[in-house]
Amino acid sequence: MATIPRPTPSRSRRRRSLLALLAAARESPLVVGGAAIVLFWVAVAVLAPWLPLPDPNQPLEPFRPPLSVSADGSTTFWLGTDHKGRDILSRLIWGARRVLIWATLATASAYGVGIVMGLAAGYLGRIWDEALSFLANILLSFPVMVLYIVIITRIGASPLNIVLAVTFASAPGIMRIVRGLVLDLKTRDYVAAAEVRGESPWWIMFVELLPNARGPLVVDACLRMGYTTIALATLGFLGLGLPPPDPDWGAMVAETLPMGAFAGHAMIFPALAISSLVLGFNMLADGLREMSLKE
Repeated sequence: MATIPRPTPSRSRRRRSLLALLAAARESPLVVGGAAIVLFWVAVAVLAPWLPLPDPNQPLEPFRPPLSVSADGSTTFWLGTDHKGRDILSRLIWGARRVLIWATLATASAYGVGIVMGLAAGYLGRIWDEALSFLANILLSFPVMVLYIVIITRIGASPLNIVLAVTFASAPGIMRIVRGLVLDLKTRDYVAAAEVRGESPWWIMFVELLPNARGPLVVDACLRMGYTTIALATLGFLGLGLPPPDPDWGAMVAETLPMGAFAGHAMIFPALAISSLVLGFNMLADGLREMSLKE
């Protein structure tokens, strides 16, 4: 008689973790709603090359209203066209790719720098803490958007420079969060045990301390993705964002703002796209925070 193989411990642990995650998500509608919004935009961005959409930069028929059809009947403008005749739906979807890619890279870069600074300041202390905290306080004294504008105007508008600007402006805030968490965690017994074993400070910081600080950092990362999305849209609105002609949500609003009286759809839809993505990240962060408080 054939025997059914028993699941390995690692597989069983993964299944329990997945079931626990699904159960927790059901308890928090905010997590489900936020994740659904974010995953919708991620799916749209990933599938953009395969969707039957016109070229986002191709001029077709200007100022066509939503749900209209082209003169030859070959194209349906589901969200209408802008003042240059470009399909708004196509530009929204391709713009989502740029927003998600560069917002994720900028946030990840800021977290990489901020985590290293926070771990060093919180665990090593002394001169490290004083120097890094002083630097962070100086940068945090500037309004974030003003700091973005100053950096971009000095080094120029490009995707890489925007990543550098977000990293420069956001890393100090992340550093302060990590530092506060590490100051509490470094008093725990498992840190003392690692020190007794003779582990290096960098091992203790990245293997013992950082994994135990991941909960608040995940929540903050969701919020910071929303902040970065707003920053990219604002810079695009001011003409300091991702360079044209590829679509940028903030630039789409700025370009059609003077024509809002008779082509409001060209301004409203990109504004709604920005708001919905930021709302998704905020709902996800609030839901994750609620779940962490229940544990």
